[in-house]
Amino acid sequence: MRKKEQKTEEQLPEKPKEKKVKVIYYDDGSTVADMSGTRKEKTPRQKTPLKEQARTFFTVMKKMVIPMLATLAALTIVYIIILAAAGRL
Repeated sequence: MRKKEQKTEEQLPEKPKEKKVKVIYYDDGSTVADMSGTRKEKTPRQKTPLKEQARTFFTVMKKMVIPMLATLAALTIVYIIILAAAGRL
């Protein structure tokens, strides 16, 4: 009977080491960017005038009033339905 030959680690051929390839990224004009390599530099912040901040605030509030009222109305209706179903109305 012949013994099966077992390959040991010494008998296996060695694989050549692969060189690490450094990845270089180029700006392709997309809006997503890798900012991990940037340094944090102190730049003076430009303050916007109070009048412009107030104008922006009220413009946004005007756009939010109608959805806010619709949400409150829907929650009120759901609350009334739950109270009626529980028999506490």
